[in-house]
Amino acid sequence: MMQNVHLAPETDEDDLYSGYNDYNPTFDTEDLENDIAFQQAARTSHGRRPPVTAKIPGTSASRPLATGIGVCFCSDGVARPMTAVHAAGYTKAAMRGSSFDPLGQARGPAPPLEMKNSDSSEEKIRQLEKKVNELVEESCIANSCGDLKLALEKAKEAGRKERVLVRQREQIATAENINLDLTYSVLFNLAGQYAANEMYAEALNTYQVIVKNKMFSNGGRLKVNMGNIYLKQRNYSKAIKFYRMALDQIPSAHKEMRIKIMQNIGVAFIKTGQYFDAISSFEHIMSMSPNLKAGFNLILCYFAVGNREQMKKAFQKLIEVPLEVDYDDKYISPNEDPHTNLLIEAIKNDSLRQIERERKSMAEEYIMTAAKLIAPVIETSFAVGYDWCVEVVKASHYVELANDLEINKATTYLRQQDFNQALETLKMFEKKDSRVKSAAATNLSFLYYLENELAQATNYADLAVNSDRYNPAALTNKGNTVFANGDYEKAAEFYKEALRNDSSCTEALYNLGLTYKKLNRIEEALDCFLKLHAILRNSAQVLHQIANIYEIMEDPNQAIEWLLQLISVVPTDPHVLSKLGKLYDNEGDKSQAFHYYYESYRYFPSNIEVIEWLGAYYIDTQFCEKAIEYFERAALILPTEVKWQLMVASCYRRSGNYQKALEKYKVIHRKFPENVECLRFLVRLCTDMGLKEVQEYMTKLKKVEKLKEIREQRIKSGRDGSARSRREGNAGGDSGGTKGERLSAKLKALPGTSEPYESSGSKEIDASYIDPLGPQAERPKTAARKRTEEDDFADEELGEDLLPE
Repeated sequence: MMQNVHLAPETDEDDLYSGYNDYNPTFDTEDLENDIAFQQAARTSHGRRPPVTAKIPGTSASRPLATGIGVCFCSDGVARPMTAVHAAGYTKAAMRGSSFDPLGQARGPAPPLEMKNSDSSEEKIRQLEKKVNELVEESCIANSCGDLKLALEKAKEAGRKERVLVRQREQIATAENINLDLTYSVLFNLAGQYAANEMYAEALNTYQVIVKNKMFSNGGRLKVNMGNIYLKQRNYSKAIKFYRMALDQIPSAHKEMRIKIMQNIGVAFIKTGQYFDAISSFEHIMSMSPNLKAGFNLILCYFAVGNREQMKKAFQKLIEVPLEVDYDDKYISPNEDPHTNLLIEAIKNDSLRQIERERKSMAEEYIMTAAKLIAPVIETSFAVGYDWCVEVVKASHYVELANDLEINKATTYLRQQDFNQALETLKMFEKKDSRVKSAAATNLSFLYYLENELAQATNYADLAVNSDRYNPAALTNKGNTVFANGDYEKAAEFYKEALRNDSSCTEALYNLGLTYKKLNRIEEALDCFLKLHAILRNSAQVLHQIANIYEIMEDPNQAIEWLLQLISVVPTDPHVLSKLGKLYDNEGDKSQAFHYYYESYRYFPSNIEVIEWLGAYYIDTQFCEKAIEYFERAALILPTEVKWQLMVASCYRRSGNYQKALEKYKVIHRKFPENVECLRFLVRLCTDMGLKEVQEYMTKLKKVEKLKEIREQRIKSGRDGSARSRREGNAGGDSGGTKGERLSAKLKALPGTSEPYESSGSKEIDASYIDPLGPQAERPKTAARKRTEEDDFADEELGEDLLPE
């Protein structure tokens, strides 16, 4: 099918360009300076160009040019003033001849700023929001300063004001205008302060408010904090549950956060005894991001399950944990450049270097503790286990720890009472470098000092000091050896040098105080112990020494005050309690003295001094029946001393129980047949009670008194013989010996002398005793009324030698 094709009519080329040939609008500007016609026109055309006009749209009228403030016409033909040039200073007045003032300086100063309306709702909300932020900041600052109660109060006040703020915003605006960040910070701070004050229930409730609010995008992470609270409450199952919930809500991009949560999960598993689950957590951590705590906890888990091989592998993993610290080689100048040396000195002890040291010290502590834990169990003996640990440590960058492990091996021998092996192990370090040699020699000196081998202790103390003159432990041991030899002045010098090297060496400071006490420099000794008390606030030894010094200085009030502090540290120490009782007794406060003596007796009922005081106290207060209990215990402790049994009998007699008193005297007489006091009481009791045994006891009393006279004569003759032998030589010695033999024969012939006890009636009864805790000062005694044969029995008092006041 054919299509109709419309062809354009042919056009001639001349017809196309005929218009262009007729008019050419382009103008040649290349030679205007030489164009005479153009230059003439330019000179004569100024001021004669007609004004440019434009037609107003829709009309035939022309639009005049704007001059100054003119009038412009809108599309509807309405004229309006042209004000667009006001800002540039063009005014209608300027066209009338006034000066040009574009800055408006002629108008005077600007009007004052409009005051804010403090009564407006928006302003009140802004001020309240500012106050809430200030309260949150104050709460955090108080917490950092340790004032937890104030921090909690500020947090609660911030919460109250924040709730008021929310209500006000809801009244004047929509809910979208609520400041969620402020609400989150207030609730989070309040929960933290509750937890810091151990108000765990309130803290959990506050965290729940945050977690359940879907408007807080990252609130789910706070389940970690909730898990921490449950861990503190020992609710380990819930702690693990919340840790896992938090772990699910933290993306894998936050690797460090996930590792820390997994570490908490592992610790919670250890607390519950689920060691295999804990091992899984810590193994994952060590494979992803190894750290010291996870490695050490992994060793603990394998130790708990008893897996020796895995303990070794975990120990190797712990040593391989990167510390990311620079070692000491970095701080050694490679040349003598002063600028480099100055730079190295500046960074040698800066804050970053201190952090590196702390991290390295922590790593060494973990490795040492782990080695001491696994060494006794990973091999057949602890020595072999220590050797394996030493070899592994030597192969790492902790080479210095190998020597410390060897010294710890010697310490373990000491704990096992194997002194020979300990000495041999320590002697191996004599050829090591100076630091290790000094440490080993210090321990050797201490060992020999304990064994009272002062010569060897002195030798090794000298070796330790010569190897490292700045080792405070070596100087302290050297001072101890000098102190043991009695040279207190020199010992004090060594202790002072140790303190100059290390002012925190408490052993040297304590020994220096003891040395000053020996030198009778009491004030200086007190100063040492007071300084030590500032370092060791709850040291019982330091508190006792301070109290003792005040007692030496005859300041009983201060001594009592320090002893009261001491019993707050050791409330069951019977010696301290009896010391307090003695001081109160000397001060005349019998009630307080009785309280502390009785407490001392309750904790240690074998102190004779305490028993004697309590018995005498009840005698003074006319409670003889209660005194019997204490004197019977004293007689049980010292059965060979007649004094306590006589006191028991005297208490029965004073209380009116004559029958028991008679029986007790008879028991005493059977044990001590030569005791004159016992026989005298028996004679009087039997006489007053009308018993037939009176004659028997009178006969025995006479024989004992006669024996007493004979012994006194023998003692007198023995003294005379000694004086005569000094005057005459050995000649009189034989005759004295013969006379002594005759006296011995007479003593054997007397009846009733076959008992092995020496008569206590032959001389004044000795009321002294041997204190098992050491010699004690005697209590002051008052003279008792002298007994005579004519005294009435009922009024008779116990003698000074039998019952101390």
